[in-house]
Amino acid sequence: MKYNQFGRTGLFVSEICLGAMTFGEANKNGNWGSIASLDQGGADAIVRRALDAGVNFFDTANVYSFGQSETILGQSFKNLGVKRKDVIVATKFHGQMGSGPNDRGGSRGHIMDQVEGSLERLQTDHIDLYQIHGTDPLTPIEETLRALDDLVARGMVRYIGVSNWAAWRIAKALGISERRGFARFETLQAYYSIAGRDLEREIVPLLEEEKLGLMVWSPLAGGLLSGKYGPGAPGNGEGRRANFDFPPVDKDRAWACVAVMREVAAKHDASVATVALAYVLAKPFVMSVLVGATRMDQLDQNLAAVGLELDEEDMRKLDEVSALAPEYPRWMIDRQAAGRRPAPFEPKN
Repeated sequence: MKYNQFGRTGLFVSEICLGAMTFGEANKNGNWGSIASLDQGGADAIVRRALDAGVNFFDTANVYSFGQSETILGQSFKNLGVKRKDVIVATKFHGQMGSGPNDRGGSRGHIMDQVEGSLERLQTDHIDLYQIHGTDPLTPIEETLRALDDLVARGMVRYIGVSNWAAWRIAKALGISERRGFARFETLQAYYSIAGRDLEREIVPLLEEEKLGLMVWSPLAGGLLSGKYGPGAPGNGEGRRANFDFPPVDKDRAWACVAVMREVAAKHDASVATVALAYVLAKPFVMSVLVGATRMDQLDQNLAAVGLELDEEDMRKLDEVSALAPEYPRWMIDRQAAGRRPAPFEPKN
């Protein structure tokens, strides 16, 4: 297992992060519950296998199975005798956690209520990474950041992060944090896959400039890139994607990617899913990739990606089949900046 720097901080996290969305009761809390199916015993086995493979990074959210995911993950650490200092625990807030008008969003009130609940369910006195799970267009960014800064100051939260925000909004938040002396976002959790590389247009340049760590969710596009779907699929395509068609993906584009991944997988005697994950892990701007599993064989396929070395030819083929179409202003920026790229220093004789 490789460990990458956590944003610009001195912390290091495993390149594979175990996502706990599959922990909890099936059909609990809408769509999130449709993904969950693992009880405590099943979750303990998955967590143990991840720990044995060197995973030290675990991610959940309050909305996953309406708190059950956090509860089960926290209990797993207790059941397995895991020392708190040996794991980096991330959770999120923003989604609907009750029937009231203030039971969601990024307001100070909601944040203060939800952090207490998450700490209790996780059976811990601090959260390593506390992330806002989505955009709240009503609450001022400054209100959200001030509340999060207070949590850091109190020691309840060590680092803060953001998920599913636009580049301009992240940049604005970083500017507010710098100006006001608040704790700043150190990570972004976002969707990225070989069939969905939109992140590279605006967000990746921002991450590289501001030294934010990227946590990738759904690197298999909700299982669509597992090899179970599309032309040439050996099975009937049953599974999560058949029941919950998310995230949105251009299927024609995805099948073209899968076709090339099948070739690369055959070359390396690996699964299509392993190749899809290895491709994302090979990107230098990726800090950690979230994987979730309901079965041990799924987890083992995911973990195998850390040992799969894609060569230059593999990456060339995969990059070409998944390349983004030119889009303004990127094509104009590249054109106008062509003569302004830093050139390697060459000392005079």
